[in-house]
Amino acid sequence: MTITGEEDPSNRRLPLTDDDIVRLAQQYHQTCAPLPPFFQCSTSHPIIVSFLHSRCNSPSPSVSVTEYVSSVVSLISSAPHSSSLSSLLSSLILAYVRLFDSRKIPRDRNSSKIISLFALHIESIPRKDLTSIVDVIVSGLPQIADPDDAQLLDLLPQSLDLIRSSNEIEIAPGYVNSVLDRILTTDWSKVLLVKIVSLLREFSFLVKVQAMEFFGKVFAGMKGVDLQDLPSLIYQLLVLASKGFSKKDVIQGIVGFFGTKMGSNVNSIVRQVEGTVLLHVNFAVKQDPSLGQEVLGLVKSDLRAVNHFTVIVLLSVARVRRFNASSIGILKTAVLSSYREYKFSRDCKWLPDNLKEESLHTVNRVQKAVTRAINESNYGREHIVPSIVEFGFVLLESVEESHNEAGDLNGLMGIEELSIQILKTLFEVHDMARNEIIEQCKFRILSSKPEQSMAIIKLLRCLVQSYPYPMLEHVARLKELLDYFTFMHGKVATSLIVALLPLIKLSRELQDYTILVVRKAMFRREDAVRIAATNAIIGLILVATQTKRDGLDPFQESSSQASCSQQAEISHGMGAGLFQELSGLLRRCLSQEATIKEVMYQGLVKLVLMDPVMSGPVFDFLLPHFLRFYSEETEIKLSISSCFKSEGGKVFLEEPLDCLLSCISWILLFQPHGKIDCQSERSWTCFGFSLSQEHEAGRTLPAESFRIALSKIRKLLRNGHLEDILGQIQDTGSKCLEEENGRQCALILLGIMEVVLNAIATEVESATDAEKLDLEKEVIEFVDLYDSLEKDVCATKQGNGIKKGTPRTTANDAADRTDAKGCRFGPLKLSLERKPFLATSSIYQLLLTALKLYNIEGSNASEVSQSHSQSSCKTLNSCSKLIHFVLKTSLCQIQSLTSIAKDDQLKTLIYGDIKVLGPPLLKLVWLLKSGRKLGMDPKKETKGRKVAEDREEQIYLALICLKELIMLSLQGHSLTGLFEDLVSVSTPKDDLENCMHDDPNNDSKLASGIEDQQTKSRELLIEEKIKPLCSEFLALSLFRTSEVLFDMILMIGKKLPCKLRDYHAAWAISICKSNTIVHSGAAKALFTLAICLNSPPNDFILAQEMASELLKVMGSEECDPVETSDAYPIINHSTRTTIASLLLQLIDSTIADLDCAVMKLKALYDRTQGSTCLVQQGQKAPGLILEEAIYSRSEALVNLFSCFVAMNLNDSQAEQLLRLAARFYKHLARMSKLRIAPKGCKQLPPGLKFQKHAEVTCKKLTGPLYDFVALIQRNQQENERNKGIISKIKRENRCIPDLIFQIEDYEKYLIQLSKVSKVNLLRHAKRSTARDFKILYTKKITKEQDALEPEPNPAISTESQNVSSDEENGSKKALSPESNSSMAPEDSASDEDQNISLKTKRAKMNKVVRDSDDEA
Repeated sequence: MTITGEEDPSNRRLPLTDDDIVRLAQQYHQTCAPLPPFFQCSTSHPIIVSFLHSRCNSPSPSVSVTEYVSSVVSLISSAPHSSSLSSLLSSLILAYVRLFDSRKIPRDRNSSKIISLFALHIESIPRKDLTSIVDVIVSGLPQIADPDDAQLLDLLPQSLDLIRSSNEIEIAPGYVNSVLDRILTTDWSKVLLVKIVSLLREFSFLVKVQAMEFFGKVFAGMKGVDLQDLPSLIYQLLVLASKGFSKKDVIQGIVGFFGTKMGSNVNSIVRQVEGTVLLHVNFAVKQDPSLGQEVLGLVKSDLRAVNHFTVIVLLSVARVRRFNASSIGILKTAVLSSYREYKFSRDCKWLPDNLKEESLHTVNRVQKAVTRAINESNYGREHIVPSIVEFGFVLLESVEESHNEAGDLNGLMGIEELSIQILKTLFEVHDMARNEIIEQCKFRILSSKPEQSMAIIKLLRCLVQSYPYPMLEHVARLKELLDYFTFMHGKVATSLIVALLPLIKLSRELQDYTILVVRKAMFRREDAVRIAATNAIIGLILVATQTKRDGLDPFQESSSQASCSQQAEISHGMGAGLFQELSGLLRRCLSQEATIKEVMYQGLVKLVLMDPVMSGPVFDFLLPHFLRFYSEETEIKLSISSCFKSEGGKVFLEEPLDCLLSCISWILLFQPHGKIDCQSERSWTCFGFSLSQEHEAGRTLPAESFRIALSKIRKLLRNGHLEDILGQIQDTGSKCLEEENGRQCALILLGIMEVVLNAIATEVESATDAEKLDLEKEVIEFVDLYDSLEKDVCATKQGNGIKKGTPRTTANDAADRTDAKGCRFGPLKLSLERKPFLATSSIYQLLLTALKLYNIEGSNASEVSQSHSQSSCKTLNSCSKLIHFVLKTSLCQIQSLTSIAKDDQLKTLIYGDIKVLGPPLLKLVWLLKSGRKLGMDPKKETKGRKVAEDREEQIYLALICLKELIMLSLQGHSLTGLFEDLVSVSTPKDDLENCMHDDPNNDSKLASGIEDQQTKSRELLIEEKIKPLCSEFLALSLFRTSEVLFDMILMIGKKLPCKLRDYHAAWAISICKSNTIVHSGAAKALFTLAICLNSPPNDFILAQEMASELLKVMGSEECDPVETSDAYPIINHSTRTTIASLLLQLIDSTIADLDCAVMKLKALYDRTQGSTCLVQQGQKAPGLILEEAIYSRSEALVNLFSCFVAMNLNDSQAEQLLRLAARFYKHLARMSKLRIAPKGCKQLPPGLKFQKHAEVTCKKLTGPLYDFVALIQRNQQENERNKGIISKIKRENRCIPDLIFQIEDYEKYLIQLSKVSKVNLLRHAKRSTARDFKILYTKKITKEQDALEPEPNPAISTESQNVSSDEENGSKKALSPESNSSMAPEDSASDEDQNISLKTKRAKMNKVVRDSDDEA
């Protein structure tokens, strides 16, 4: 078939033109004629290729080139395959690629079609020619700047795959690797990076290392990629990961890029991009769960991977059902672990500083990551909101698990604070999360333990305070929560109402419902529920009073605003007369147990403190109840016996009259002057009374009645009618019950006296000089009465005591924290068990009065005449009683401060600025110390000794008070300026100069170089006040007071810099070397001071020195004990048990620290796969630094252990040592196991420090420890007939097998490590020979017996010892020698035979169990 007017090109023999070729291609599919010879001839191929160059110069090169190339390829593909055509095709493609690379061919859709056409026929090209094409493509990579520039890269994967699998090229794999290296070494533009990522999945021939290199290059250059291209790029990477391309590297690269490299570039567009990427990750995890496992494993293995994007990814993955629990759990573990590691590194003083800084940096980074992730949760990430809610509550409930690791966090938030901040932010940002948060609060409060519920209630309280108006929308759910009020724990119920009070004053509906719930609770049988209801009533009245006083908008600082309906509800009124409305419930409280009444009385004081105008209604309310116990008609106006009832042979307190009088006294103090009459008519009307004018004019106001009553009670007590008051007790028919009733009445009377003393001290503040003299005299009279009555109470105190409805609030078991048992004054513990009725200001006034009187009496003591000596002694005795009363009250006041809530209104009233007690207490110490020289008349030696002992006791109490104050200040209880005030106290110059002269270690210039004022004040307090006192008390053998001073130095010293700590430790060591202290408490305090303030490794060097001296005092099998150590006299026969216990405690704490450090080291090994021994940038890696620190500390611990295994320890200490040794060997086994390289990793030889550590352990500890165990078993065998030792034998029978197992486990890993590293670590090891853990060996006593019986073979010995079985013969036989008739004479040997030296015995045992060096 021909074309009209034209000759058929296929019939031409002359060379064809490019147009002829195009026409031929168009006709070829119709005619199916063979190709013309022109195409078949190889000489014509350059002409065909040249047409491609000519067409590039046409006016429209894109269309012209595309038309021509497609025609040529079409003709070649239609013809039968031949080498000539393949060569033509390769030449055509190579020419096209070169023209494309030189930009002579336009880069558009047409060029993309041609390249796709080439890809279909590239398999026909000779493999050798493919290398030229690949070279041209790779050489053009640097010029790629536009997506169309990268079209040629589509040919690259297939070309390389064909080359790699070809047999025509001898070094095909090497060529492919060289091409990949050229690609990796090329600078990638952002277009090239995106293109390579899209092509990577076609690189099926990539090995793992090459894939990692490509991904590293990709993630390194992703920062230059346009933001709009990032989601698609990440999607491509996730697809690659799902296909098996280095999943871990892809996940790690994605979270690392968005978490760190994009961290500084934060704007709304970036957040939206992150949200899109997050959806891609979530979808990819759903499609390929293994990607989710990689995400979890990444965070689980390395805390460094935690950043804000990691947190978001985990929260997103948590939306996948199968990963919900694991994702939240791993995220919670990561947060808790960071806080736990920081706490460990902060408290472990031997850990290197760089590791401490790293831990602080880690916890800071984790906190910021979590906070940022939550703050940015509203940028396209709404699907993670449910996960955030769950995570916030899981973290909040873990507060109890982590013990709320707050403390000193360097400004960081604690776990609880972080959890609350998460949920608060979510509540504010996401409206849809509010319902779920409130619902979860309700559910968890009702279902959790009380300790966990308190954290949830704290969250609810923060939400109410921060977002009151949004919370009004959830009143219905809160009402549902209040329905369970009567079933809650008392503390939880009280805290719940307190949390809701700010919301109650905004919602009348919630207020009415709360009142309804409280009314029901008041009729419950449980005391705790009724106490919670009473607290709720008081809280409701207080919030209503505050609302009335402050107005209706107390939340002006809140960003939330009330809606119109909410404002209408608020304006409905809060009920100004809520006190009157709830007076019926309050009257019911007056018929409840004493504890409920105490709560109500405190609440009434708070009410009047908030609004003094309420004093009138409160007095009207209390007056009828008060008149039940007070009568004007009788001579003894107080009926204290009515406060108790006897039932079932026990005495019950019904009315805490002292608390009632304290309440009345405080309210009278708050009552505004000149306004007594203004509340009269209103108050009586509210309680249902209506008086006529004549009756109104004639009646006495309740406030005036109370003033008169308190005045008469004060006068009654001052006149000393105590016997008459206590004589009202009715005859119960039981003497024991009468005594107990009288004792309890006396306790109430003591409280009333404290109330009166508080009132007197308050009057002293504003009294004139003349009035002060009378008041001081009255104070002394009341203190004398108080002292005598208190001693009577202590004398008649019985063990079972009073049974109240609920025990009174104590000062945090202050008596247990104080060395009360050592006090001569019995009433001290009694005072600490009572509720304080005196305010801090009153105690301060009494302290000043005591100082004043003591100064006066002390100065007049030497001038008094003989005729007035009796009067003077009486005055001194009264002054001593006053001092003791003030000190007891001060101690109770200070120790009870921590038991009161921070926001309690009574805290400011009763406790005030408690640090003002510090200076007068210190003055009193110096005054009492100086006063020891007074009154030492030889003729009255017994009486003088009694006075001196009283002063010693008072000094001790004053120092205890100062110690508690300093402890509160160091714990951060807002006692700012305490140290400055104590330093400023003037000290008697003579005493100070003598003390400074006696102290050779005193360095007055040390504090002058301190710039920080707080540190300087602390150092000055130690140097100028505490150390001089300590030196003098030690010289006087006042060891108990010295113990308190040592404790104070330790508390303060822990807050000082390292240099100052070492200085004070050296001072303590000098005392240990120069003073013989026989008091165990003082020795304990001084030893703890010397060890704790000493910096590592000096602390363990000192401990080892003391342990060596302790060995001499305790004695051993080879040496008899000495009475006192020459080097450290503090170690003597009286203190040796205490010192040994302290050293064992030091070992215990060190092992615990080592366990945590080994866990941290294991994490570092897992992170770096054992490469921690490398040096990074000229510095040691953190893993190597930690490893060396662990070896150093463990070696010091071995040296300390070695001293103990040679001592003659008592039974409990020996058992404790065995348990500690087992724990230590378990720790050593973990260390040795870490040195064994995991499978697939190169085994490094153990370092020299590890080898030395293993050698020291085997030499100094393992061998002697076996001897120690054998000695214990021998002693057990000798005492096995003693029934009292059976329980000890059973305990030790459990310790010994565990110890032997841990030793052998440690040696097992040493054997494995020796095999893989070719280093013999067992040269000095001593193996146990008894698999039944019986280390007791047969002793040959005489040389004749040794000659008759051959030397036992270790193997035979082992078999013979294994004959006896614990299971068959019982634990008693397991602890006895081998049952052999030939051994019987040895068991009954003479005393002379049993006293053979231990050295000979151990040498005999060594022949059985030790290996020679050659054998090792």
